[in-house]
Amino acid sequence: MNREYRGIDTPTDVLSFALLDPMPEAPPMPALPGQPVLLGDVIISLDTAERQAAAVGITLEEELALLTIHGILHLLGYEDETEAGAEKMRLRERAILGNSLQPAH
Repeated sequence: MNREYRGIDTPTDVLSFALLDPMPEAPPMPALPGQPVLLGDVIISLDTAERQAAAVGITLEEELALLTIHGILHLLGYEDETEAGAEKMRLRERAILGNSLQPAH
């Protein structure tokens, strides 16, 4: 999927596909009172998550929680392509999950 959708021919742990246009000039998606706003899809590679969890010494469940939060942050507009963006994401992940997890992403 990474190759097909991002043109990067290497495995990845999580992919996010936003339904909302991340461009600031885009009109906001109308929200219906009492209804959730759909941000998009988060797809996690279970094989990659298992390898990463073992490599950093955390449970698969902890790694899946981290990857889920990481994917959702992408849907909310966070980026990790720059060092500054990656650090901002790591700080937000820790704020959500707690300092016990040491994100390797």
